[in-house]
Amino acid sequence: MATTSTYASRAMARPPQPAVHFPRIVLIVAQLLIYIGATAVVGLWWVDTTSVVGLAGWLTNAGRVTGLLAGYACAVLLALMSRFPLLERGVGSDRLARWHALGGRYTISLTLAHTLLIILGSAASAHISVVSQTTTLVLTYPDMLTATAGFLLLVAAGIVSARAARRRLRYETWHYLHFTTYLAIFLAFSHPLSNGADFVLHRPVQLAWYAIYIGVAALLVWYRFLTPVRRALRHRLTVAEVRPEAPGVVSVFMTGRHLDELGAEPGQFFRWRFLAPGMWWTANPYSLSAPPNRNFLRITVKAVGGHSEALARIRPGTRVWAEGPYGAFTAARRTARRVLLLGGGVGITPLRALFETLPGEVTVVYRARRPEDLALWQELDAIAADRGATVHYVVDEPVEYSSPLTAAGLVSLVSDIAKRDVYLCGPPGMTAAAIPALRRAGVPRRRIHHESFAF
Repeated sequence: MATTSTYASRAMARPPQPAVHFPRIVLIVAQLLIYIGATAVVGLWWVDTTSVVGLAGWLTNAGRVTGLLAGYACAVLLALMSRFPLLERGVGSDRLARWHALGGRYTISLTLAHTLLIILGSAASAHISVVSQTTTLVLTYPDMLTATAGFLLLVAAGIVSARAARRRLRYETWHYLHFTTYLAIFLAFSHPLSNGADFVLHRPVQLAWYAIYIGVAALLVWYRFLTPVRRALRHRLTVAEVRPEAPGVVSVFMTGRHLDELGAEPGQFFRWRFLAPGMWWTANPYSLSAPPNRNFLRITVKAVGGHSEALARIRPGTRVWAEGPYGAFTAARRTARRVLLLGGGVGITPLRALFETLPGEVTVVYRARRPEDLALWQELDAIAADRGATVHYVVDEPVEYSSPLTAAGLVSLVSDIAKRDVYLCGPPGMTAAAIPALRRAGVPRRRIHHESFAF
């Protein structure tokens, strides 16, 4: 039973590469652009409002501001999920997903506030009941019927995306229900241009609004729909082999044409669509578990759902569409010469690819429940022997080979952990425990790099 493997360190044959801070710059610029856009939207209302009089005026103007911000937020939400390569590589897919989720909550709240405030303000101004004013707005104002349908779809998408609802849905089901957001925004798009006081009499503002939405739509169409089709026809990926690695874990090897043109890096992932019965209609994210090359791509997957379970039965020759590469979990994030790769379960897959290619002094800590759950350990040992690195295997059972995921436990394995960059990948529970443990062990937050595929 191999539970601990340590190899004496020796000088690396590969010289360390200079750290690249490009992702950090993209992250900062993206945040600034979002905040500048929101400020400009509020400024539009401010410039166009000379005075606010009475309760009706305050309610109506609050409705205008929240409506403008909701419309802007919709464009931002779509841009974040457009899979624009600059954002995917510079910001990171998991951070984009978190921004999208947080922005979605803000958007739903702003939309609800806009709807309620406009109705209340209009009813107070006209001195009629809320029900009567709601009927008048929906049935008589331009584009309000479609806007109402979009509003209801947006709220429904928000409900489906709530954490309690997501736990009860398969990823594939949630993914396609979430697509109704596109329809909701499309239905509501014309409403502010037809009825908004900030748009009706201001042609330049209308043109700017069109430019924002057309630009975002172009990104979505090109990167989410046309690019995957174009690459599928170009690279013609097919399954070459399915190899068992551990209980419930398999590696899938794929071959194709011009694979070196994909521009993939160790640590990145693709969204894979296998054109097999029951699998063709969904694309799931799986990391590369070996450095990409011109001959093959490999993923290593644990059976945790219908899609991943079916991969163990996929037949060689099955056609594959790969969307990507995505993610910023790459060597570009490294800021120190010494690195710790901390993995749990099947989260070892992107770390295994990084282990083979990262320059400098690299140590691996691989945690699993039992020794037989340690996937790819033979490859890790071979890489460690080749580069003179250290690998620690930590299992929960039997207890004599366990080590707590605490600051003290990590320091006992890697004494200089505070001076290292840490690449972290594992189940959500492990990640949630590891980050505070790493911080207590002295690792600065900026040196903890992790990506999560939880939806």
